[in-house]
Amino acid sequence: MLRSILMGAVAGARAMTPLAALAATRGGARRPVVSAGSLLLAAGELAGDKMRNAPDRVVPAGIAGRLLSGAIAGAVCAERDDRVMGAVFGAAAAVVASHLTFRLRAAATRRWGQTASGLIEDGVAVASAVALARA
Repeated sequence: MLRSILMGAVAGARAMTPLAALAATRGGARRPVVSAGSLLLAAGELAGDKMRNAPDRVVPAGIAGRLLSGAIAGAVCAERDDRVMGAVFGAAAAVVASHLTFRLRAAATRRWGQTASGLIEDGVAVASAVALARA
């Protein structure tokens, strides 16, 4: 269940990154279109996050997307018999992490700027999602 929670937390920072990491590591060869599509969506999210007019992740639509992504990723990371609980824990972790990472990013942006703080957050999110997907 820990992987479900952690992957949900990554979804709180970057909604598409956990799904892209799981698609690429768990089904990329069998479902190349899904894998490529999720990677493109994740790349778009990473790029869009650096834009000054990007909406905050804690607006209702942002929270909803992260909750859904966290639930899917949490279910995928859980054992077969625990998928429902994995989804619940992943979704909850995504919502909590959305608010936490929003505050951390705001503080980092004031200190280092939007692009630099976003690139650091990207690196942490991508590295964490890939490590969790491979585990």
